[in-house]
Parts: sequence; structure tokens; C-alpha cells
Amino acid sequence: MRRRLLVDLVSVAPPRLAGVTAADRYRRLAGVFDTMVEAIGPGDWDKPSPCEGWSARDVLSHVLDSEADVVTRFGLSIERSVDLTDDPVAAWREVRDGMQSVLDDPATAALEYESFGSPTTIADTIERFFCFDLIVHRWDIARAAGKDIAILTEDVDAARAFLDSMGQMFYDYGASAPAVAVSDEASPQDKLLGRAGRDPQWSVS
Repeated sequence: MRRRLLVDLVSVAPPRLAGVTAADRYRRLAGVFDTMVEAIGPGDWDKPSPCEGWSARDVLSHVLDSEADVVTRFGLSIERSVDLTDDPVAAWREVRDGMQSVLDDPATAALEYESFGSPTTIADTIERFFCFDLIVHRWDIARAAGKDIAILTEDVDAARAFLDSMGQMFYDYGASAPAVAVSDEASPQDKLLGRAGRDPQWSVS
């Protein structure tokens, strides 16, 4: 429930980048996310992640559940015939392809709803909230598998702008653990991860 309430706050998030559609941005970030998911070994999916109490598989399950759930408020559905336990990569790709179809269709991408008294669309919701998820949860899954990844500067900037727009609501609505303090000399990526409730130096024990 807290997750859904936070999605309702997307109307306060920053506007999308000029000339970049929600479909295009999701496609690019989902492509990068897909590369990481494919690189995870079968034995790594049940290892702990930086998200306390969640394995890498749990993180992916959260991504899939969230994306499949948000379209239901518009009377839409995303097919989920693949068991995440059996094939995490195929389960991810099924949901990814379903979401991409929603965004690629102008009629469904433009479906509107009221968010705290302001109109917004499914495309805005996916771009501003769920694209943030793809950025940070890619890092979570990578770290669970002991991999180091770099987040593109433009994605760090976009994620930071999202957090700026959310302010304390990001934590109050349970979307993240409390911010983790990092040094003033930390990289922009590490500062972003700290604000998103992650220890940039986290590693599997």
C-alpha cells in the first residue's frame, strides 16, 4: 500500500527530458537492466542484496510486481506466465516486453488519472518513478552477485532530480531505508546511492 501511495505522488516529480519519450527512456534503461539480469549466475539469485532482508531474486520480484501492478489501475494487465523461480531472465523479459507495449501505444501511454488533485499519465508514472527503480535496483542486483557497475552520469542526475522532487516523502512512504551518510568527497554515484538508502561500499559477506 505504501508503494502505491508513493506512485500517486509522481505528479510532484520533475518533468521529463525534452525530446525523450517515456517509451524511449524505459527502453534504454530496461536494456541496461536486462544486460545485468542476464549476467547473473544461477547461484547468485538467492544471495543477499543491499536491500535488507531481500535476495537478488527478491529485488527482481519487486521490480516485476511493481510494474505489473501499476498498469492495473488503468484496467490493463501484463502477462506473467513465467515463474521467477524457474527462469528469472525470462520472467523479467516477459514483464519488460509487456510494459514496453503499454508505453509504445500512444493510446495506453496517455491514459490519465488524478494524483493528489493533479492529472498525470501512465507514461509519466513509469518514466519518473519506475525508471528510477531500474537505475537503483540494477545496482542492487549487481552487488548481490559481487559485481561493480557504473551508473551513467545522465541517470545519476535524473535519479537525483527525482529524489529532490520527492524530498522526505520518499522515506516517509516507505520507498527506501533511511539515507546513508557518505563523505563530501564521494562520487556523484555514491552520493546518489546513499540518498537512496544504500551503503555504496556494501558487499556480500
